[in-house]
Amino acid sequence: MFTDARSKRIVFVAHCVLNQNAISDGTADFPGTDEAVVRRLLEAGVGIVQLPCPELNCLGLDRGDPEGASRSVIVENTRIRSAMEAAAPGRILGTLVEQVVFQAEQYHRHGFRVLGLIGIDRSPSCGVNTTSRLNQEEPGRGVFIELLRRALADRGLHIDMTGIKASRPDEALRRMESLLA
Repeated sequence: MFTDARSKRIVFVAHCVLNQNAISDGTADFPGTDEAVVRRLLEAGVGIVQLPCPELNCLGLDRGDPEGASRSVIVENTRIRSAMEAAAPGRILGTLVEQVVFQAEQYHRHGFRVLGLIGIDRSPSCGVNTTSRLNQEEPGRGVFIELLRRALADRGLHIDMTGIKASRPDEALRRMESLLA
């Protein structure tokens, strides 16, 4: 007989929470990882499932920026959103969404509790409460999160989602608490 110490509690987390090196130049808030978020998840005893980085998978690290790191974050996010909504990235996004949905289905099917998903607000791809469009932050979801939400719903799955901003760590931790309760 063996002992299984798993909590069977899972949280999906935006890629850049765990790896800031994947985001576009000039927009990182941490050298590597958002340690406060990760620390709180570890304290809660939940499994952390890192979402794929849709922008890295679709556009690469360069993101095709002709002006280098001197551009504003808002212009960068708008340009990235437009690129992510194009046909070729759309096909890649569909594949990434299917991979995440498969994982969520597997966890559900095998008795795990998927507590939620933590996205990055203002992101053109992974925003949950806000995204970037036409040079402005606005209410709404990023391209990847919206496709994921729809695909989960099509499969009869619901995952609570919350968006955080690294620039507001106290608010980010409060938003996470609602998932971990």
